[in-house]
Amino acid sequence: MPADPGAPTRPPLAPTPAAWGAEAEAAAAAPVGPSLLGPEAVRDRYGFYRTLRESYPLVRDERLGAWLVSRYGDVAGALGDPGLVRSRRGPCCWPGEVWCEGPRHEGDDEAFGVLREVSERTAFVLARRLAQREVADLTGEFCHWLPVGTAAMALGLSYAEMARGSRGGRRRAGPAASLAVLCADRSSLIGKALASLLANLLDRPDEWAAVRDTPGALAAAWGESLRRNPPVHVVLRRARGNTHMAEGTIPAGAAVALLVGAASRDPDRFAAPDSFDPRRAAPAQLAFGPPDCPAARVAELQAECAVRALCEAMPELRWDEGFRPSETGLLTRAPRTLLVRPA
Repeated sequence: MPADPGAPTRPPLAPTPAAWGAEAEAAAAAPVGPSLLGPEAVRDRYGFYRTLRESYPLVRDERLGAWLVSRYGDVAGALGDPGLVRSRRGPCCWPGEVWCEGPRHEGDDEAFGVLREVSERTAFVLARRLAQREVADLTGEFCHWLPVGTAAMALGLSYAEMARGSRGGRRRAGPAASLAVLCADRSSLIGKALASLLANLLDRPDEWAAVRDTPGALAAAWGESLRRNPPVHVVLRRARGNTHMAEGTIPAGAAVALLVGAASRDPDRFAAPDSFDPRRAAPAQLAFGPPDCPAARVAELQAECAVRALCEAMPELRWDEGFRPSETGLLTRAPRTLLVRPA
């Protein structure tokens, strides 16, 4: 597809390598081409992604100091490319590294059973407290605290100790201890994923009713929410050597930003990609590791317990009058607040 004649001039595909730091700061003074830090991306992130996929599938972002990769096929392939290594400078969030802790082991089923019991109790306590409110914020008062509270209860720590990152002291041993630590370490991303799931469901009362009343509906909604609104939008890498993709070449040593958020809405991979459709065949989300990854299973378990508790404690849950959720964040994104009326 030809580039928009009003779009900035596309930079060459083989610039000299740049690093996070002084070089990137200097480049920010005179940006060339589209930038993830520019006003277009801030104003309309998904519109900016669309422009990248259509006209700049591989482009050097001078302000960010990295090459942007935006199409599903390129991003999906690059996530597992051993030639792209984790960047040691600048922030980095890769779904595989962030979530997957290795294959299942003997005893995992018992550990997940214990963690489920703890997670269910924690979710119901939080939901029942909020049910007494006239207006509540599900992001700050539920999604944030569910993974932290689950880990605290499983490890025998107070909420304050867990919030401070404590892992010692009165920590319990037991089959669920390692999973509880995993839940605590990933609590921020689990909370963001939960917030996006609830936003998608509350925006569509028929889907909320489906996950409440239909067995198996929640798993499909969870996978579709991870595709449409992944908690991790940008994965940073560095090229070991010259890397060819999207009809271009990334030079050795260059930083690479894999745009999971853009790939997840690629119309060449998904029909009506901006729509939330839990009945979509094979959503192929890139947000987490493989389905049997322990951390991905912990996150889905938290989602199941969260929705079940909210449905039971707040059967008439709905948005506060006039409220509309909106995402914020650069590398990770989710609604900052979810104002609801419990009854």
